Amino acid sequence: MVSQAFNSGTSGKSTPIAYSEFLSLVQTKQIREAVIEGTRVTAVTSDGKELRTNTTLLDRGLINDLIDNDIKFDVRNPEAPSFLSQVFVSWFPMLLLIGVWVWFMRRQQGGGKGGLFSMGKSKARLQDENTNTTTFADVAGCDEAREEVDEIVEFLREPRKFQQLGGHVPKGVLLVGPPGTGKTLLARAMAGEARVPFFTISGSDFVEMFVGVGASRVRDLFETAKKHAPCIVFIDEIDAVGRARGTGMGGGNDEREQTLNQMLVEMDGFEPNSGIIVVAATNRADVLDKALLRPGRFDRQVMVGLPDIRGREKILRVHMRKVPFSPDVQADVLARGTPGFSGAELANLVNEAALFAARRNKQVLDMQDFEDAKDKIIMGPERKSAVMREEERRNTAFHESGHAVVAKLLPKADPVHKVTIMPRGFALGLTWQLPEHDRVNMYKDKMLEDIAILFGGRIAEEIFMQQQSTGASNDFERATKLARAMVTRFGMSETLGTMVYTDEQDGMGMNSRTVSEETQQKVDEEIRRILDAQYTLARRLLETNREKVEVMANALLEWETLDADQVNDIMAGSAPRAPKYVSEKRSSLPGGSGSVTAATT
Repeated sequence: MVSQAFNSGTSGKSTPIAYSEFLSLVQTKQIREAVIEGTRVTAVTSDGKELRTNTTLLDRGLINDLIDNDIKFDVRNPEAPSFLSQVFVSWFPMLLLIGVWVWFMRRQQGGGKGGLFSMGKSKARLQDENTNTTTFADVAGCDEAREEVDEIVEFLREPRKFQQLGGHVPKGVLLVGPPGTGKTLLARAMAGEARVPFFTISGSDFVEMFVGVGASRVRDLFETAKKHAPCIVFIDEIDAVGRARGTGMGGGNDEREQTLNQMLVEMDGFEPNSGIIVVAATNRADVLDKALLRPGRFDRQVMVGLPDIRGREKILRVHMRKVPFSPDVQADVLARGTPGFSGAELANLVNEAALFAARRNKQVLDMQDFEDAKDKIIMGPERKSAVMREEERRNTAFHESGHAVVAKLLPKADPVHKVTIMPRGFALGLTWQLPEHDRVNMYKDKMLEDIAILFGGRIAEEIFMQQQSTGASNDFERATKLARAMVTRFGMSETLGTMVYTDEQDGMGMNSRTVSEETQQKVDEEIRRILDAQYTLARRLLETNREKVEVMANALLEWETLDADQVNDIMAGSAPRAPKYVSEKRSSLPGGSGSVTAATT
């Protein structure tokens, strides 16, 4: 038998040898005992050394050699793998897939914050009273909206003032308005003025592909807010989760509606005077669920509209505090020249002006930088590389001069701010009029003059170039739409009277005919009469002032752009003053060709 010491295993100091050397030791009887375990052979020599080697299962003569040389040996089966190792090998592919899925879900849910196990946690970001430095001093152009929310700020500062009289602050405030009007900024300023924590989250952050996650996040958000009360919870773009119920798939019981149901419960389940105020923002208040807008949830709807001329001036001054500008920059002139701009667009105007100044290696921003930035935003960038034949440049110059001269001669027309034949966007030239004040309503005499101004470009081409081009196509389209609206919608026709002559649309967007063929013919005749009368008026004005049109066209061919002062000089009969800033001339070759696009007013 093999010795007990050898049965207990080798000492771990066995020496590996070649299989041929091991066979030689067996033949010379220098091996005392051996153990064959599968393909591994471990042996002890006569002098007590431990050896090991590897054989092959095909060597069946090894056992006979051991017997012939009187060597003690034992044959053992190889050790079977453990149960745990067998389970690991068989389940390894499945474990690998599970591991990849868990890693992916942690990435999706923001692995550093709990990953898969934090799916039901709110994604709201907290700004405490020390980090939020925004105040009402940073908000401009929405004075009425500020007054509405100022009362809520006062409640957060002195809640006892209202509680002792039995009053309570509105639980929710819905800020409604077009994009870029400052709804988010107003909510942040509320928290900054009240010096309370400010939670902000987007409506789309609630909804996930897993059922119940949105509702869980709503619960977690309000539980966290209660711990920081008094505070403000701001939900941006709430229409992503607050749309009217019953419009989804599967009978309306989808994940978004479960999230909305939980939000309704949380907003109406507050303890009295808990100090949590929910502020939400949307530009689609018409699609929100009615239960969300009832008193007790969003008690107030605050309209944050586009700023008027005074509001635009205040907004510009707020953003201009961050840039160096020269004394010639007039914020009131810029405000008058940006009708319809939102706060975000005015901020972009200041930024574009700063970029213009930087490209020109200036140390401060001047009025020209702001004017160029405004032109770029409204009309598009200049196409200085556009190649045009000289004949087309002259045609465009007379076209724009015709618009400008008619506009200056009509009493109700807006003042001409700029005339240019520099191609911008899809237009070869442009005549730009700026209103002196914000306009709420349009009046008949003003609309008729606008039609005459639109016809001025084509008439100038006919008088001075003896030709007609496609550049007036957009002018004709706008003039026709304006005249049709006067007749069919606004009741401004003496012949047809105060009646609406438009076909009605049903809920599916299909037209339902309500105007007879005979009446439609009368409508067309009235539209034709208005257009012909204004065309005749514009032609008479231009023929009477031919010299002014020629001087303006020649000035445009020389400088390409005329400002209001130069236009006024020409209309006064004097030579136009030199421009303050001459832009780089675009290419103009006698044999060049360029695409003809509609010249706009």
